[in-house]
Amino acid sequence: MSEAVLHVTVLGSTGSIGKNTLDVMARHPGRYRVFALSARQDWQTLLQQCQQFQPVYAVLTDPQAAKPLQDALVTAKLPTEVLVGDDALVAIAEDARTDCVMAAIVGAAGLPSALAAARAGKRVLLANKESLVLAGALFMAAVRDHGATLLPIDSEHNAIFQCMPAGYRAGMRAAHVEKILLTASGGPFRGCSGADLVAVTPEQACKHPKWSMGRKISVDSATLMNKGLEIIEACWLFDMPESAIEVLVHPQSIVHSLVAYADGSVLAQLGQPDMRTPIAYGLAWPERIPAGVPALDLLAAGKLEFEAPDESVFPCLRLAREAFRAGGVAPVYLNAANEVAVAAFLDRQIGFMDIPALVEQALSAVPAVTQLSLETLLAADTEARQRVSAEVAG
Repeated sequence: MSEAVLHVTVLGSTGSIGKNTLDVMARHPGRYRVFALSARQDWQTLLQQCQQFQPVYAVLTDPQAAKPLQDALVTAKLPTEVLVGDDALVAIAEDARTDCVMAAIVGAAGLPSALAAARAGKRVLLANKESLVLAGALFMAAVRDHGATLLPIDSEHNAIFQCMPAGYRAGMRAAHVEKILLTASGGPFRGCSGADLVAVTPEQACKHPKWSMGRKISVDSATLMNKGLEIIEACWLFDMPESAIEVLVHPQSIVHSLVAYADGSVLAQLGQPDMRTPIAYGLAWPERIPAGVPALDLLAAGKLEFEAPDESVFPCLRLAREAFRAGGVAPVYLNAANEVAVAAFLDRQIGFMDIPALVEQALSAVPAVTQLSLETLLAADTEARQRVSAEVAG
């Protein structure tokens, strides 16, 4: 009996996760159909994707990029309709004709569309960790209240999900799970001292030893803020207290994360450092399909090492834990300050170690907010960005 075709919307299709998602889908043409694609302004890559997958819609949030894409699609006689703006992202995420939404827009910009997909009851493949950092309670409530299926795509959280008991659903507290162990590669500066990092360049920070990623997430990996955000994400995804989430530096990036049970068992998920594995798991769950990733050869991999992170050199881990414990809009300030600081570092306006300093300064000025709605969260995000941008401008 033939399987029903899964219609997929890819939010952020021109980024690394988006491209890998389309790569996996292309390996199973009878099983998946692209419904819609989106990008910020890279209309040339989006055009190539439209030529290959012929989606119903292509969304660009930058209006200036929309016209050349529209003209190119008309010239190529392709039927894809071009939509423009943030509202269009929400529209394709909640459209009744799509079954599954890959939420892969980087940063806070990805929250409204990911939340719309959850509220529409979709299968949500969450690669945008900021959705849970900014709006964890709101997002998980939407998943529960609207019957959405939430599948984490970050390699670490996907690994944890795979190690949970049979029948596990995201947002539940799994019985007899005592601890979650998030692995971190340590980034390009593992073993460095604080003094070593003062003169770090953007090029050095973006040269990750194991993963091929975008510039922003590469810097987050170098500061370990990425792992700090993942601690917050894990708390919401797995309904665990922050104290039960431990970080282990594992430079080989083969053990993607571990789950410790009450009986002393520790289950781990191992694999190549290739994002197509968690993407394929999310697309096919609860089945497994070929993803184009070769099997792990443990003999070739050699030894597996683990060590504790040095939070005196990488304070972003501590700052993320403090923001989660503070609650309210503190995680919003954490994320917004980090995004502004990372952008400033990449533009060579500030130094590498100024990133955690600006984040800590922002966290010292978090206002008290009792009613957490999408509007209040986004307002806090804007306020935090303005505050940190002013600090950068000096």
